[in-house]
Amino acid sequence: MDYGAIRKKTRQIKAGNVLIGGNAPVSVQSMTNTDTHDTEKTYTQVKALSEAGCDIVRLAVPDAEASRIFYELKNRGITLPLVADIHFDYRIALECVAAGADKIRINPGNIGDRERVRAVVNACKAARVPIRIGVNSGSLEKEILKRHGSPTPAALAESALYHVSLLNEFDFEDICISVKASNVSDMLEANKILSEKTDYPLHLGVTEAGGMQSGTVKSAVGIGALLSQGIGDTIRVSLTADPLCEVKAGKDILSALDMLENKEIDIVSCPTCGRTKIDLIPLLSEFERALDRECLRKKQIKVAFMGCVVNGPGEAREADIGIAGGIGEAVLFKKGEIVGKVKDDKIIEALIEEIKRM
Repeated sequence: MDYGAIRKKTRQIKAGNVLIGGNAPVSVQSMTNTDTHDTEKTYTQVKALSEAGCDIVRLAVPDAEASRIFYELKNRGITLPLVADIHFDYRIALECVAAGADKIRINPGNIGDRERVRAVVNACKAARVPIRIGVNSGSLEKEILKRHGSPTPAALAESALYHVSLLNEFDFEDICISVKASNVSDMLEANKILSEKTDYPLHLGVTEAGGMQSGTVKSAVGIGALLSQGIGDTIRVSLTADPLCEVKAGKDILSALDMLENKEIDIVSCPTCGRTKIDLIPLLSEFERALDRECLRKKQIKVAFMGCVVNGPGEAREADIGIAGGIGEAVLFKKGEIVGKVKDDKIIEALIEEIKRM
């Protein structure tokens, strides 16, 4: 199924040079975990995220002094859209807009009264900077929490829509909505409600998802389920891990749904069984390292790693190229047809050379 074709068409906003919503591709976001006051470390991490294919990066801005990071990064050539993550003090948001932030993330409920919200809106409107409304279970208004009894999906959605209406009162429409929960089912339901009730672009994510493995699984289930239903315009995989891992996981989710704009090599590999005649697991790891070393990830081909010749070429018939293990060797095949044999210590070298020629 073409999941991209069934996406709900939302309003479109622009953060820096990246479009969100409308017909724009689903973008992948991450967030720095460096001290924002440390320009050098933050610059190094943002640059690495950009090189890894991150589309938008968010930075925590705990005080007005840290807002200078936007000026510093742009002055050093960073073109990746930068989002300022603001809590409590509306004046920090004003400083970030002035310093060149491409997008402001706020929870209007925790930055003060209506006039303070108005001040942020006016600054963003003047600079043509969009606002992301961020709501989670810990930020619900007392009235909404009391009415629903707990941070239910309906309560989360109601809070988000309330803040949208507040920004609308100040004649502001450049809005992206993010409603997150650490519980996948709550995150799914809250975003379904929002998708039915508004056409603003939605930022998807499972907050506080966990470490590399559990967090990636949770995020893949939550984000993937919504994208497969046509819901979602930009995503972040929140992991207690290196932010670069978030980018890879996000791109993998989009790739699995065939929604990745700049496609990379698609690797299919068997899980191995008692018929396996080759040490496939470390071999695949070696191949992935070689792809990175030779800068071949952007090749738009399908590569198969199969453990035996019994099913290998047949099951991976759709692969452009692949190997199937034998005793002390592997057969090399293209489009299901065997084209040669390779000794086990030359498999990766031979495969890489063939891919370079494709």
